[in-house]
Amino acid sequence: MTYSKKITESSSEYDNLEEMSVNELLTNINREDHKVAAAVEKCIPQIEAFVEKALDRMEMGGRLFYIGAGTSGRLGVVDASECPPTFGVDHGIVVGIMAGGDSAMRKAVEFAEDDTEQGWKDLKEHNITDLDCVVGIAASGSTPYVIGAIQHANKNDILTACITCNPESDLAVHAKHPITPIVGPEFVTGSTRMKSGTAQKLILNMISTSIMIGLGKVKGNRMVDMQLSNNKLVDRGTKMVMKETGLDYEASKALLLEFGSVRKAAENAPK
Repeated sequence: MTYSKKITESSSEYDNLEEMSVNELLTNINREDHKVAAAVEKCIPQIEAFVEKALDRMEMGGRLFYIGAGTSGRLGVVDASECPPTFGVDHGIVVGIMAGGDSAMRKAVEFAEDDTEQGWKDLKEHNITDLDCVVGIAASGSTPYVIGAIQHANKNDILTACITCNPESDLAVHAKHPITPIVGPEFVTGSTRMKSGTAQKLILNMISTSIMIGLGKVKGNRMVDMQLSNNKLVDRGTKMVMKETGLDYEASKALLLEFGSVRKAAENAPK
């Protein structure tokens, strides 16, 4: 099907933007942003249904793939890239793929999103299997690169979901778990990097964080498996070890650096 009326393309509720003062622009953008969290809240049942099934597969060794184009693709790549340092998982556990490849992160690759077969080809490069999960991200819900990938994934018994702000779009129809925050028209008509992108980012946070917690990568409320990639994180980890063990700062830091993670340092602390 082709959804002729896209919410994401509907005309802004504001006009004559160039005549607004800076304060008016900022105030009105913020007013629109307030609508995003409420729209995402309505999607919690949709997100929950997907996360529960995704977690089952990932507990058996499956992986989570995000695939998108433009802003949507970049958001998926960012969320995936933050999982290893935050939760200590391997880089191949959560994978972000975008139309046009890594170079498209910084500079748009013309027409990359219009190929219905390339998305699946990109997924196959990662030896995708039916234990894996694929989330297609497209604000419009009409991106051929993403829709094609989801259709092929479905044919191969791969769990699929999507994040789109057009609930009756082709992408929402094809994904097994459509997640469809309705944020309304953008402040600048059609600029889905704004409210739509914010909604997608919030949902990606929810998906990856809840899955990682489910996989045991958080203890209490702390990132006990985080990578110690800079001095700030070493300091944070040291303070976590102090709280877990009752040791002083220097002893905690020495343990942390020896064992490489808060979890292992606490497990190996002297009793």
